[in-house]
Amino acid sequence: MAVSVTEPAAQRVKHFLENRGKGIGLRLGVKTSGCSGMAYILEFVDELNEDDQIFEENGVKIIVDAKSMLYLDGTELDFTKEGLNEGFKFNNPNVTDECGCGESFHV
Repeated sequence: MAVSVTEPAAQRVKHFLENRGKGIGLRLGVKTSGCSGMAYILEFVDELNEDDQIFEENGVKIIVDAKSMLYLDGTELDFTKEGLNEGFKFNNPNVTDECGCGESFHV
């Protein structure tokens, strides 16, 4: 079981953590939401939970709780710029369907 992070995404996370001045890494999780059932969560981590799994790549730590790991195993976190839009992109091999707006997914 693993979660990976591309170099562009890692650089962006490092930038956010440096500007914030604290933090262990970035939490990647899921919650029930949206029209397809699940939505991604990204938040800074200052303290680890007992069930957290830590994945370190390109100099950053991505933290995933055990429940979310069921849906995120094999996911690659990327950061993309397309025209005037930029943001994190989730390359999740477990997704079977996504909503039209791109905010939620189904496994």
